[in-house]
Amino acid sequence: MPSFSASPAPARRRRRALTAATAVTVATLLAAAGCSDSGGGGSGQAGQNSQNDQAGQSRTGKGDKTAPPADLTSQKLDWKGCPTPSAAEGGGTAPSPLPGGTKWECATMAAPLNYAKPKGATIDLALIRAKSSDPGKRIGSLVFNFGGPGGSGVTGLPSFGKDYEKLRTRYDLVSFDPRGVGRSEPVECKNDKQLDAYYAGDMTPDDSAEEKSYVAGLKWYAGGCERNSGKELPYVGTVNAARDMDLMRQVLGDDKLNYFGISYGTELGGVYAHLFPKSVGHAVFDAVVDPTEGAEQGSLGQAEGFQLALTNFAKDCVSRGDACQLPGSTPKEIENFIVELQDRLDKKPINGLGSRRLTETQATNGIAQALYSKEFWPLLEQGLAEADGGSGALLLVLSDAMNGRNEKGQYSNIQAANAAVNCVDSKERFTLAQTKAKIPEFRQASPVFGEFLGWGLLGCSEWPVPGASDKTDVSAPGSAPILVIGNTGDPATPFAGAQAMAKALGKGVGVELVFEGQGHGSYNSGSKCVQNAVNGYLLDNKVPKNGTVCRQ
Repeated sequence: MPSFSASPAPARRRRRALTAATAVTVATLLAAAGCSDSGGGGSGQAGQNSQNDQAGQSRTGKGDKTAPPADLTSQKLDWKGCPTPSAAEGGGTAPSPLPGGTKWECATMAAPLNYAKPKGATIDLALIRAKSSDPGKRIGSLVFNFGGPGGSGVTGLPSFGKDYEKLRTRYDLVSFDPRGVGRSEPVECKNDKQLDAYYAGDMTPDDSAEEKSYVAGLKWYAGGCERNSGKELPYVGTVNAARDMDLMRQVLGDDKLNYFGISYGTELGGVYAHLFPKSVGHAVFDAVVDPTEGAEQGSLGQAEGFQLALTNFAKDCVSRGDACQLPGSTPKEIENFIVELQDRLDKKPINGLGSRRLTETQATNGIAQALYSKEFWPLLEQGLAEADGGSGALLLVLSDAMNGRNEKGQYSNIQAANAAVNCVDSKERFTLAQTKAKIPEFRQASPVFGEFLGWGLLGCSEWPVPGASDKTDVSAPGSAPILVIGNTGDPATPFAGAQAMAKALGKGVGVELVFEGQGHGSYNSGSKCVQNAVNGYLLDNKVPKNGTVCRQ
């Protein structure tokens, strides 16, 4: 789903996959913090042009005026060894070879900046691939998007590489940094020091003074995005990213797009299927965004989803009796403890890392980060216990991982890109009065996460670029079957989203697979049932029976 974070964009699509790279970041920061692992947000005119451009884009076909020119569709990619990830991609080291020695290769593809003017200026998009391990049985390329919006596929795919070795027997594994992300001309808003202060700010105002400060912060952040990236802000939306994928399909030499979308990647995939239904090959949507929801409904659903995940975490803790480090003999008592801890941090932050302190906003963000994967539950338990004792280091580490901050204090551009994509995609703009009126409903949906997500509705209110539309159309009559996987315990993209996506794709297109599990996503959960169903579909064209259920 877009990610749950302090990014100034509504939570409707702030969802992303929890990647292995995130886990590495957390582990590295834990070491730096000395913690153990035991226990447990362009000019107004440009924006208006973008809105008109995107609204006027329809499905591709004969006479399509948005189709890229031949010099772009016939471009030859210069695949080379991959460089060290850029700061906007999160930094780190160049990707290591896969088991067996296959090396990752990187290239740059040129695409129209504005598809309404396809022969005009271009934007460079960063790609990565690992060639098929069995060329004789190769089907084509399998393109991945790991979510966000704002997540780097160039760094994300190698972090998951081993998990997709079975799929590499018949596909070149390919991913990319979408426009505005990572090395693909990234959206930039503020510098690292400024972001440290911004992400520590109070995102759940309690009075008029705090409300004024919150709105001023949104305006300040959006102003930085406009100053630094104003020329590209109108063109980073999902419709353009979907058109980029069709150009990518042609440049890679594939007749059909074979696609694996996770979290926000499912929405991107749905938009692609709507625009190019006849070009869909095999497609898998995992951790599915509900395309029928607007910002308010999506944020409420996310509040409920994270609350459910928190309750499941608390039940697990209680079931371990005295081994549970948190106060309370029932899940409700643990929830009350967390709410009380948030109240304390709202009044007085505690020691975090170095001179940085843990605030209420960062604690809430860190708690949400840990709920993306059941494997992180022990870290959540430890972090909450330590914060109760006055040490906020671990929860701050988790919050940093969510916001794309590495151990050097450098931020990737995941949250800047997240805000830019969300705000150019959606027309919805909430006023302060409208937002305040909705807070009680959000608080009822989740005592822990409701206010944070409710106030997030204001996220695009100060954005300099108008949004393109008020709904996401994913109807794809004529498309090949698309496998849609819903996880019943997913906090970030609640299970109902998969059902809605399968229905919205259309009869005979959306094929639903149910995973009764925990965490964000299903294929990487370790479920052999899910993996076998996906692998059988992608490798052998065995479409699972609609409604198939897998259990953890």
